[in-house]
Amino acid sequence: MSNKIKVKNKIVEIDGDEMARIIWHIIKERLILPYLDIDIEYYDLGIKERDRTDDKITIESAEAIKKHRVGVKCATITPNSARVKEYSLKQQWKSPNGTIRSILDGTVFRKPIIIKNIPPAVRSWTKPIIIGRHAYGDIYKDVEILIEKPGKVELIFKPLDRGDEKTLLVHDFTGNGVILAMHNTEKSIRSFAKSCINYAISEKVDLWFGAKDTISKIYHGYFRDIFNEEIERVSDKFKQAGINYRYLLIDDAVAQVIKSQGGFLWACMNYDGDVMSDMVATGFGSLGLMTSVLVSPDGNYEYEAAHGTVVRHYYEYLKGNPTSTNSIASIFAWTGAIRKRGQLDETPEVVAFADKLEGAVIKTVENGIMTKDLMLIANPPVEKFACTEEFIDAVIETQNQR
Repeated sequence: MSNKIKVKNKIVEIDGDEMARIIWHIIKERLILPYLDIDIEYYDLGIKERDRTDDKITIESAEAIKKHRVGVKCATITPNSARVKEYSLKQQWKSPNGTIRSILDGTVFRKPIIIKNIPPAVRSWTKPIIIGRHAYGDIYKDVEILIEKPGKVELIFKPLDRGDEKTLLVHDFTGNGVILAMHNTEKSIRSFAKSCINYAISEKVDLWFGAKDTISKIYHGYFRDIFNEEIERVSDKFKQAGINYRYLLIDDAVAQVIKSQGGFLWACMNYDGDVMSDMVATGFGSLGLMTSVLVSPDGNYEYEAAHGTVVRHYYEYLKGNPTSTNSIASIFAWTGAIRKRGQLDETPEVVAFADKLEGAVIKTVENGIMTKDLMLIANPPVEKFACTEEFIDAVIETQNQR
């Protein structure tokens, strides 16, 4: 009879690329499968398989998450022209993360992992600062024109019902310049607000949202008003959870974040979230200590590491050289998915396994065993770093002792 813990329902596993893929398989084979009786629905999103299937595999994996509600994803390549040549691809395929986000209508939440001997660069930060990024629209869906002669640029709206057109002068150019136009939708903004609200309630943390409605009175004001409407609908739930909502101007939000202790969810518009997630990750130590989860408004979850495929280490690995790749965020992607599966299935023993494995990882680092990236910022300092598999071996030893 097996001593493994039974996981009641499926988890969707999405495989990835390069060094992240190597450590992904080590984690799965040595830290997960020996302890859990788990039914995994597997999708290979390695760049060659995406190319072979004309990226249909990405769509299939997202639909599987919608069906089973929980997925866990390895880092993947979003190819540029150099990658197309390197891997002999048909084209520059879109970001799989972007495709999955669009299908799930999800919001990405990034949360740092707190470890005692990896102190944050900002001395006041003692609790995690979670970044919720609205990953749609704004400059990421913009259209741009390089102006190379005098002329007028106008913004024109033409209603489908052939009602009155609206025309606004953007700028009357007397020489060269540049212009962009960007957009967002009520559906996307409202979905973002609901996801942030649901996440804040589930984690019992305050929710902050920052924009610049004093300058962008319509565009940013639209975000502000939708957040206010959605907050009003759940005010009783916020009171029950003992949490609060704060709207701040974005520059004030940045100043308040730096002075704060942490312990809140910071909802950011697209560009702000792109920038601030890296700032928070670096402030807490490393992208290797940053978890990431995509949450849809209807309760689907996809967990992943916040970092990329660690290509430099992969090239060393292919040469047969030892590497010291930080696997912590990838381990926490697995534990995040396993914990959520256990919560949805109401199986506390599965949740307890995820908690125990995360505790073993943190204890290993606090015992002074860590990869090179963490050794460089550890306090007190450590004299040597662990190679990739040495660190995972140490986690297993710590886990078996707990």
